[in-house]
Amino acid sequence: MTQKPYKIYFHYENRKQMKAIVLENKEQPFEIKEVETPELQAGQALVKIHAAAFNHRDLWIQKGQYAGLKYPIILGSDGSGIVSAVADEKDKHWIGKEVIINPSLNWDDESPAQPKSFKILGLPDNGTFAEYTVVPAANLYNKPVHLGHEQAAAIPLAGLTAYRSLFSKAKLLKGETVLITGIGGGVALFVLQFAIAQGARVFVTSGSNDKIDRAVALGATAGANYNSREWDKELMQASGGFDVIIDSAAGEGFNKLVDLAKPGARIVFYGGTNGNFQNLSPQKIFWKQLSLLGSTMGNSREFGEMVAFVEKHQIIPSVDKVFDYTDAQNAISRMSERTQFGKIVLRFA
Repeated sequence: MTQKPYKIYFHYENRKQMKAIVLENKEQPFEIKEVETPELQAGQALVKIHAAAFNHRDLWIQKGQYAGLKYPIILGSDGSGIVSAVADEKDKHWIGKEVIINPSLNWDDESPAQPKSFKILGLPDNGTFAEYTVVPAANLYNKPVHLGHEQAAAIPLAGLTAYRSLFSKAKLLKGETVLITGIGGGVALFVLQFAIAQGARVFVTSGSNDKIDRAVALGATAGANYNSREWDKELMQASGGFDVIIDSAAGEGFNKLVDLAKPGARIVFYGGTNGNFQNLSPQKIFWKQLSLLGSTMGNSREFGEMVAFVEKHQIIPSVDKVFDYTDAQNAISRMSERTQFGKIVLRFA
């Protein structure tokens, strides 16, 4: 046997087997299985997962509606736990530390967009829905001390997407007026909390009056139900227009966002659940000097800044419900019902 050119440093017992939530194929329920604990390669760390959280990409992968599908797969991009082992002496300081994981892999530089080598933890590589997961040690960050593992697990993917959208792209300033569409999802709620912490005045939309009320309880000024025929006029009257709009829907309703934008506004979109833009007027965009900005995920610098922002402002993520990992199928079913307000979390420890 060829000797490995690195030494593995263990904090816990080296377990050969672990329990994992395995997706065998598309449109199949999750299965709890005993699988081999992943082996470390140079530069990697083994994290004992205490909590993990769902993202919509997990649902789309289960439905077979995502690029680069492969099965079987252990999903999960978000995770919080304790470092069990590392494969390099320079990373020994992580052993035994409580951490959260940056799921944005191979985006370590300041390139304006993700490089070709970019990938997201949980596909194509196995992710956090297991007792242990392997990640590059460079993707480990100290868990914010004011949060438990279940709260911290809610942060990574959604928090990073929100931070890049709001600060790197929209460059939000204190005192500006912000509109967030589709409040209730993980990213939208982080945008809400981040914008309020920055000193912005925030409005929201939702198809649920209850979600609007809950957003107001978190600090939003007001909201409008997009099922109302004149929701855009209601928002314009209440706000006077928006400096920053953060959207995840696109589709036909995007035209109304252009109308709600103040001259010089920035509109950032990180999703397109309602489909392509339709009949979008270029005249309105160039005459109002609007910036339309696409965004997804973020780089390692932004992840570090996001975690520091959470700590500075003592932000507590909105967690909708915590499930035991053995109940993962019911957990993702709740996400498919689109009734959640905040992140859906799995408890492992």
